Amino acid sequence: MRARRRTPHGPCGSGRLTPAPDARQASAEAEVRALEQKWVEAELRRDAAAVAELLDDQFLVVFGAGKPIDKAQFVKAVPSFTSTSQVLSDQIVRVAGDTAIIIGRDTAEGIHHDGSHYTETARYTCTYIKRQGHWRALAEQMVNEEPSRR
Repeated sequence: MRARRRTPHGPCGSGRLTPAPDARQASAEAEVRALEQKWVEAELRRDAAAVAELLDDQFLVVFGAGKPIDKAQFVKAVPSFTSTSQVLSDQIVRVAGDTAIIIGRDTAEGIHHDGSHYTETARYTCTYIKRQGHWRALAEQMVNEEPSRR
């Protein structure tokens, strides 16, 4: 059952029942967090089609101070990803209407193409938009914290 609140009576309100903003925001935050996890799982499976479904057609990503990469370029690279595990943490979500921003930490482990192991932790900001009832990633910025090789 959706949370409801009664608007105040008098000149500022009609007394109608409306969905509580807190409940809508909590639902949107949960949806965006779930999409983040689906994205991680799709990348770990090297599933380019699943990743493409999560990205808006206008998606752009920037790694560090690099050049922007569009959706087609990013999706094309998914099969070559080398991560064997990926953990998202320290997430903060803000929702304003049909826009959501998530800030967090992404720790990935894997094996480079040369056989060396790596652990990389990056801070990221991802912007989601809701179009036609579905949240999609519109833009992402990632900056490595302390990459390491062993």
